[in-house]
Amino acid sequence: MNSMTKPRAWESFFWPIVTAGLLLALWHYSVALTGTKVFPSPRSVEKAVAELLHRHVLWADIGDSLRRVALGFGAAVFIGIPFGLWLGWRPAANQVVSPVLQILRPISPIAWIPVAIIFFGVGDRAAVFLIFLASFFPIVVACVGAVSSVPPVLLGAGRNFGLSTPQLLMRVVFPAALPQILVGLRIALGIAWLVVVAAEMIAVESGLGYLVIDSRNSGKRYDLVVAAMLIIGIIGLALDFIFRRLGTIRSVRWGFRDAA
Repeated sequence: MNSMTKPRAWESFFWPIVTAGLLLALWHYSVALTGTKVFPSPRSVEKAVAELLHRHVLWADIGDSLRRVALGFGAAVFIGIPFGLWLGWRPAANQVVSPVLQILRPISPIAWIPVAIIFFGVGDRAAVFLIFLASFFPIVVACVGAVSSVPPVLLGAGRNFGLSTPQLLMRVVFPAALPQILVGLRIALGIAWLVVVAAEMIAVESGLGYLVIDSRNSGKRYDLVVAAMLIIGIIGLALDFIFRRLGTIRSVRWGFRDAA
């Protein structure tokens, strides 16, 4: 049997549900058998979610976190994609800029928190700045690599048809590089969602990250902490699913086929 056989449609839903059920059972019986009073049971977390909904704070916190990610990630996309495409198209410029990017890229966005607070104070702008930094470098690197890997035969065909450089970039290079760019965007969005939670624990007073730290500090409500953690994970899964679906669009996937 071929190990690379695509799973059936029902298996894509059945096995994840089974896995989730087993993890819930393990969680429940682990809490019951150990008799811990610190870590909450699944039932306690369910009640905590209901409490958050009843207090009308959950949707506001989710909205604040998504808004900050949209602003920071959107700015990174708006600046990072054109900049990355330009660096990929101009290898000489990339050689000049790349050392600076490679120095800044490994610095954890969390390490920028004191700098962000100095420049922007405690509030939304500091969090958005951190999300922008976290997203910008993966997007630029993905765009540079994507443009560099465009098959020369496609560029030659475009030139033979008399395309100008702007037309070549928009009608050949960008569509061919788009699948790899989407992978970079998917990675960057995942990092942005991680960073917004960390930033909200320190730099703002709303959002899911703030909900986690506030629940911990206000009476050690670990049921609320775990509830917020699960919500963060579910939203992250949904965001990742959206980008994976974008990669299945026919107009996007042609880059994979032609590059092969």
